[in-house]
Amino acid sequence: MAGKQPKKADDSRRGIGRARPEAMLPASPPLHDLPSDYLGLLQDLKQRIGTERLRVTLAANAAMVLLYWDIGQAILQRQQREGWGAKVIDRLSADLREAFPDMQGLSPRNLKYMRAFAEAWPDRAIVQATLAQITWYHNLALLERLKTPEERLWYAAKTIENGWSRDILTLQIAGRLHHRQGKAVTNFPTALPPADSDMAAQVFKDPYLFDFLGTADPRREREVERALIDHVERFLLELGQGFAFVGRQKALEVGDSDFVIDLLFYHYILRCFVVVELKAVPFDPAFVGQLNLYLSAVDDLLRQPGDKLTIGLLLCKGKDRTVAEYALRGFQKPIGVADWETQIVTALPEELQASLPTVEQIEAELQRLELPPPPAPKPKKPGRKKKDGGE
Repeated sequence: MAGKQPKKADDSRRGIGRARPEAMLPASPPLHDLPSDYLGLLQDLKQRIGTERLRVTLAANAAMVLLYWDIGQAILQRQQREGWGAKVIDRLSADLREAFPDMQGLSPRNLKYMRAFAEAWPDRAIVQATLAQITWYHNLALLERLKTPEERLWYAAKTIENGWSRDILTLQIAGRLHHRQGKAVTNFPTALPPADSDMAAQVFKDPYLFDFLGTADPRREREVERALIDHVERFLLELGQGFAFVGRQKALEVGDSDFVIDLLFYHYILRCFVVVELKAVPFDPAFVGQLNLYLSAVDDLLRQPGDKLTIGLLLCKGKDRTVAEYALRGFQKPIGVADWETQIVTALPEELQASLPTVEQIEAELQRLELPPPPAPKPKKPGRKKKDGGE
């Protein structure tokens, strides 16, 4: 008797709109079309990805904390041996920041914290074993609020064990948890903090760490872009002028390249799709070419008979002002696909003015969106056993 043959896999893919061999807007299949063990695999992979992301991030954090200790130790030794003073630290900060302009952690204030950190922990092995497993913010809280190394190590171990955020750590110190529990720490935790803990969430947003890695600016741009997407989506839908939401972060495949359309609407009064592309940086002419690709793809894959050509809206938020521009693809003349052009316009055609918000309206709305800077502690200046010399 022949054995049971495995079920033949269905390699067909779902897409939105028309199918093209060279381009598609892929769509996820419903769960009932997937194998029965799919959800179990998904859960396993999500857990694995979350764990590895946390492990890699904490490894980078440990390298940064150890580097800070090394810098602090170098400063401390020269102060003790050669009488370095505050002026030398100011110059050292300026020279280091010139070499690494994206690292805000090299400020004079932070260099003094590094020195205080090295002075509090003469043994690098202790730093490596425990203190490098928590964030720099956590270490500053331990330095400021506790007097003895034993208490600092106890709270550091509890922070790793429970995944406390810096705020929770300071609350536990204020509540004298160490005195209530009265337990000495003999074995420091070697496992990662809980993946869903406050500390795990905080380390992913630590500005010191992303300055150290040189990824602070791209990360900040992504945060601004996500906030812009949320805000623009609400703004356009609340206008009540014909915008119907189609999707956000829509995947687009063109040839061997993958793209993402930030926001996609259909305007049921104008009878056309509207593509919204957002950038958290000043305007770059290359953005127009990217938007043009999206408009061409939407027209080719989604536009139905009777629909007009797709309209693009490009939003760029720079440091000085917000720029909003419309891109209209041959809107006033029927031309072939090969001749389509994307034009950045300063004034909308009259037939669009009643249905689309003006550039001025959009810019004014986006100026209201100001993201607060990442929360940063405001610690007191670290105490010193002796005054700086060599002024």
